[in-house]
Amino acid sequence: MVKKFKKTAAADDTSSLGATIKESAQQIWLAGLGAFSKAQEEGTKVFETLVKEGLSLQRKTQAVAEERISEATNRMSDMANGISSKAQGQWDKLENIFEERVSKAMGKLGMPNATELASLNARVDALEKKLGRATSAAASKTPAPKTAVTRKPRVRKAAAAAAQ
Repeated sequence: MVKKFKKTAAADDTSSLGATIKESAQQIWLAGLGAFSKAQEEGTKVFETLVKEGLSLQRKTQAVAEERISEATNRMSDMANGISSKAQGQWDKLENIFEERVSKAMGKLGMPNATELASLNARVDALEKKLGRATSAAASKTPAPKTAVTRKPRVRKAAAAAAQ
């Protein structure tokens, strides 16, 4: 510790005062060097500790950020699915309206609708069956038709002479 200066005689005071100041300055200098050395030792340890804590904090922060990104991605996906389903519903409504209007326009023009065409097809099928039975019965009563005789083509005399 720094020695405290006591008041003594005047002659001793000057030499004693100089020695005390010199000794105090020396002690302050040594204390400073000791503090610097201690700070250097502890500074390296503190630096390594801070690096470890920073690495740990970075990992935690990265994990939290990835979790938040995952949550945001899920929310956006859910929103996109909701919007897509709403759009599909609207598209279906528009399609139905279009089909109804086309059907009305075709009805005004006298065009048959799908049920009328199905009924007409059924009637045609029934008629074809009846006609097929009648045709097969008629075919069994009448003899088979004769095959046609093929004729040789006539060659003209002038064309035959020219060919020779």
